[in-house]
Amino acid sequence: MPPREPKPVAGSSERVESVTQFTARIKALLEREIPSCWVRGEVSNLRVQASGHVYFSLKDSGAQLSAVLFRGDALRQSVKLRDGLQVLAFGGLSLYEPRGQYQLVVRAIIEDGVGRLQLEFEALKRRLAAEGLFESERKKPLPALPARVGFLTSPTGAAVRDFIKILQRRCWRGHCLVLPAKVQGAGAADEMAALLAWAGQLRLAPDGSPAEPRGEEKRPRFFDLIVVGRGGGSLEDLWAFNEEVLVRALAACPVPTISAVGHEIDFTLCDFAADQRAETPSGAAELISSRFLEVLQRAEQAAESLAESADRALDDARGALLPLKGRLRLLAPAAQVERGFLRLDDLSNRLASVLRHATQAKRAGADALRGRLQRCSPETRIQVDSHRLLSLYKRLQAASPQSVLNRGFAIVRDEQGRPLARKTQVAAGQRVRAQFSDGEVGFRAD
Repeated sequence: MPPREPKPVAGSSERVESVTQFTARIKALLEREIPSCWVRGEVSNLRVQASGHVYFSLKDSGAQLSAVLFRGDALRQSVKLRDGLQVLAFGGLSLYEPRGQYQLVVRAIIEDGVGRLQLEFEALKRRLAAEGLFESERKKPLPALPARVGFLTSPTGAAVRDFIKILQRRCWRGHCLVLPAKVQGAGAADEMAALLAWAGQLRLAPDGSPAEPRGEEKRPRFFDLIVVGRGGGSLEDLWAFNEEVLVRALAACPVPTISAVGHEIDFTLCDFAADQRAETPSGAAELISSRFLEVLQRAEQAAESLAESADRALDDARGALLPLKGRLRLLAPAAQVERGFLRLDDLSNRLASVLRHATQAKRAGADALRGRLQRCSPETRIQVDSHRLLSLYKRLQAASPQSVLNRGFAIVRDEQGRPLARKTQVAAGQRVRAQFSDGEVGFRAD
């Protein structure tokens, strides 16, 4: 039987403490029994508050210790802290009572060389690079329009939500399948490597579903592109993406890959092994959708150009059709009958015009002959001669002396009755006579 737990009894000598009292006793015990000392460890989870206080963790391969460097002490340090930095920190142990968490209150820090994880990172990077694992010649080109994209990541992280949200916002038309895996901690790299190898071997079944390969499989691979990634974190948080098993699996993947691990400033060995690196998972989604948007824009431009070409072709066809319609209208039986009526009317009009002109010409000829006959008849000649004689008679009367006198003229004669036509014919004192229409007058010339 399990031992019975002691129960407090009213009035007994056993002391019952509150949480605050019990924590205070622990704090006093820790601070009294553990004096200040130097602690070697690797800086991680570094956070600098607006107050100037610096919070971080000191880690090694077996344990982790929370530490704080208050503002006054932080201003006196010459070491610039960063994640992955190996340091020697001097301070005393204290307990933060509101959370019941012990921490090292650091008073001084000196750098103790590059951190163990960073050293491992650089060593593995040099070894894999020497094998040619990161060579650009090994990298596969990304498909322009991937229809099926696999995203190997944690299914509960913010990275997968941001990735899918960006694809939806940019109207990407493909299919995205999340390949759920552990992305941090022990066994994460092995799990992701195994899942990546499995996804790279999947084939496309006739119904569009994924299928396991069977012998000499000739069907296309199910995934067109695989993205491996997660959100940001410390070097320890991202360490699974620096482990050799995952880096080699990524380099050997037969499907084009994108590494999208952490933030913009984070680099992992998977970034060098993948066919292309994206700064963040969101950046990978923008890279995939941007290619689609470019093709979509070209397709829209081609559609507009095709529509314009079709409109021009229709306009040209309509223009060519109009003359054909006119010719068809002319060749139609009804049109030919109409043209026959028009020609009959035209010929009728022309015949009437010819007959009218011929009649007029005959009539004009008859009138001319009648005129000539009339001019040649004795009666006409008598009338013409009578008119001529009458005209000559009138002209003769108009030229007679009496007619001249009647118009106001006078005839001057000498004594013998001879007409005097000039002044030189009249001498001074000579008697002459002037004949007017109504009589004569005698006078002597001066």
